Amino acid sequence: MKVQVRGQGARRWITIGTIAFGALFFVIGLILAGVSVSFLTDAERARGSVVALEWRNDDHNGASRKTRGNDKPSAYPVVEFTSADGTPREFRDSTGSNPPSYEVGEQVEVLYRADSPEDARINGFASLWLLPLIFGGLGLLIAGIGTGVALAMRGRS
Repeated sequence: MKVQVRGQGARRWITIGTIAFGALFFVIGLILAGVSVSFLTDAERARGSVVALEWRNDDHNGASRKTRGNDKPSAYPVVEFTSADGTPREFRDSTGSNPPSYEVGEQVEVLYRADSPEDARINGFASLWLLPLIFGGLGLLIAGIGTGVALAMRGRS
């Protein structure tokens, strides 16, 4: 399929679309950062221990290993901690990596909501800030490229 872009008007709309797409990603990054900040302000802190590593291939969309490009499983830490009410709790962190970021037996700081202790995270960079940084950074990059192209087109006309 060939797409031909003709005329200044089509280029302008593509540039505006690129800037809008980048701005949307940036806004999503800001929203995710706000969610992390909100979680941090309300979170209780507890000491926890990594009791296991759950190795998973994240094939949520049914893609085969051959088409994914990365067939290595990721290690997701399973953490035990005791909440403020004295109840022992366990959760699986939502961020996995290969090689593993944590070792079995490692002590970690756990952040959790007092009203719902099952909503817990390890107090670490990846758990709190990785998604906001990815979305915000990509958004700035894409919007910056679109803006640069728009300024270059404006200078030529």
